[in-house]
Amino acid sequence: MAEQDWDIVSGIGVTALAVAAGRAIESCRDDRLINDPHAQTLVRAAGQGMAFPTTPEELAAIPDDGRRWAERIDHYIGVRSRFFDDFFAQVAESGVRQFVILAAGLDTRAYRLDWPDGTAVFELDQPKVLQFKREILDRVESGCEHRMLGIDLREDWPAALIAAGLDVGVPTGWLAEGLLPYLPGEAERGLLQAITDLSAPGSRLAVEEFHDTSKIAGDAKISEYGKQQGMDVSAILHDDGRPAAPDLLVELGWNSEAETSEDAAVRLGRDPGLAIGPMLEVSRFVTASKPG
Repeated sequence: MAEQDWDIVSGIGVTALAVAAGRAIESCRDDRLINDPHAQTLVRAAGQGMAFPTTPEELAAIPDDGRRWAERIDHYIGVRSRFFDDFFAQVAESGVRQFVILAAGLDTRAYRLDWPDGTAVFELDQPKVLQFKREILDRVESGCEHRMLGIDLREDWPAALIAAGLDVGVPTGWLAEGLLPYLPGEAERGLLQAITDLSAPGSRLAVEEFHDTSKIAGDAKISEYGKQQGMDVSAILHDDGRPAAPDLLVELGWNSEAETSEDAAVRLGRDPGLAIGPMLEVSRFVTASKPG
């Protein structure tokens, strides 16, 4: 399958399954940070022998070394998901009523979060990825006006977003979760510039940033896990001397701040030692606001 047309069980699309599986595991914990009732359904519907555990019992069946590593990934996904859930809640509370999730994958926030009346949530991703999610969750009601746009982010997605009803005259809440590490530096700059151009004053943005992806791509356990799931981690992650996301956003006219994933874990009551080492070392969550 061509890189430009991956589905949920090939290429980068596989990462969406891995993240959904992490949300499913997190949702089973007594001290869960999120509750995603749809994650397990999506992962199991993908079939094709994808070995992503979605319950504590399935996780316990993994051999010791692999289980410990998988548990750390799941804890990280829990912390990350909660951080961005809280971001959406705060932005909605401020009065913003339109949100855009870039490279949405199997994100289920349109279905599982409490949205104020009149909220529109736009999701952008590869057509086959969104088609899969739409078919599996076709009987699940979303709590917002949910608009899925099947489009490659290398195409003219801003025009498609406007055509789908995005109002560039009012503030927007943006999320790029698990996206920037897969983009070359120039593509990241172009993406953030496009977001800036579409954002009215008062808009808010959140991104996940890895400031040294070589630590992840070079980790033997991560590399081996990726191969088992059909992913060449070193080939899909980029680390080409890009500027720090907070600095680039300031350059583009935003006010920005960042919290390391380790600090977020501590703040949320999760032992940072449970999160995967390389990912915890290089990850931070960046939020920004566009002044008026």
